[in-house]
Amino acid sequence: MFNSNYMKKGFLNEILRSKKTVFSFKDLILLWGGIDKLTAGSRVNYYTKHNGLYHIRRGLYAKDKNYDKYELATKIFTPSYVSFETVLGSAGVTFQYYSKIFVASYQNKEIECDGQKIAFKKIKDEILTNNIGIDIKENYSIASAERAFLDVVYLNTDYHFDNLSVLNWDKVNLILPIYGGNKRMKKMVKKYHESIINNLKAI
Repeated sequence: MFNSNYMKKGFLNEILRSKKTVFSFKDLILLWGGIDKLTAGSRVNYYTKHNGLYHIRRGLYAKDKNYDKYELATKIFTPSYVSFETVLGSAGVTFQYYSKIFVASYQNKEIECDGQKIAFKKIKDEILTNNIGIDIKENYSIASAERAFLDVVYLNTDYHFDNLSVLNWDKVNLILPIYGGNKRMKKMVKKYHESIINNLKAI
């Protein structure tokens, strides 16, 4: 049986020293030197009961409630990365605010986790696992504005973007081939780009 001093000085220190803010059960096992699942489960139960760990959802834990929401979103299903309206809104490509986090994943699903809505959108594995246009942060991956724009075009036959002038179109064209020579996408990207050029000429 653990005691409070053990909790403060022992394996909890490994969690506190980690740069991660969200941990899967597997993460904790590895962090604790590959211990068996039964022992790890006992420790996790103890720490969550005594506020050493914050239980987010089944199999996911945090140091406290101040964890990184993007890290959480990309931990639920892997591989995955933050994209779509979440990135486009931050980049000023779209103006509508969404409180939910949009994530590229291998399945379509929308969940609410610890009060945060997360929308997972399915894209093909060969696109999902291609890192071009993806910024790999310390604890999660996030699309560039250009990659997020292409992800949206990939899943939508028609979409209104508020401000495409902020995109780097050289980067857009560099990333475009990973979508498998999709003729519809090529046509739409060309159309969007031409609209920007025409708007600039009209000024």
